[in-house]
Amino acid sequence: MAVGFGAALSLAALDARGQQPEVPAVPHIAPPGEPKDGAPDAPQAAPAPPAEGAAPGRTQDRLPTTADEKSKLLADLYAHLAAADSAETAKKVQGTIERLWGYSGSDSVALLMQRAAKALGAKNNDLALKFMDYVVLLAPDYAEGFNRRAFIHFSRNDMASAVGDLRRALALEPNHFKALDGLAQIWRQMGNSKGALSVVKQLLEVHPYWEGAAKMAEELAREVDGQGI
Repeated sequence: MAVGFGAALSLAALDARGQQPEVPAVPHIAPPGEPKDGAPDAPQAAPAPPAEGAAPGRTQDRLPTTADEKSKLLADLYAHLAAADSAETAKKVQGTIERLWGYSGSDSVALLMQRAAKALGAKNNDLALKFMDYVVLLAPDYAEGFNRRAFIHFSRNDMASAVGDLRRALALEPNHFKALDGLAQIWRQMGNSKGALSVVKQLLEVHPYWEGAAKMAEELAREVDGQGI
């Protein structure tokens, strides 16, 4: 299963002509021996909350205007996600959450995210890291900035830095299921089965239908039980 913390969409800033530039999305990280996901998705605007009576995950045209409003929107969506009655419903809510994660409220941050994504697409991880360093400097409360920088550290095989950034992302956004998945995957690869099991259990509480999480939890539980014998 691919590490999931690099796949959420970033939002592009408007260019000088008032047009939204095309932004390549960052792909999933595939562990050794597994292929990466397919072509990037097109950028999408962050959603407004579902209207009363509307299906969870349905997007509107309005953006959050404050950090507090964004937090409230996410809290409502996380509640829908945890209570989803099917994988299909969960996937719709997941997509809305991911688009909202990408919204920073800053054109400068959005532009830097765009440039980092382009650098990654060109396999220039060093340049991408420089852009993301600026992102977290300008927006230290932007969880997706740390999540994306963790992706780059992982790509550079810098696991310690990747774990550090994932922890920072989760401190800002404890329900960030992609960051949770990424941390569980890294812990498992590093041989920390107990740590990975704890994280994947949290992941399942947030997103009961996250692909591969239930199986990974079962496998890790057997590994941890075996270590205790």
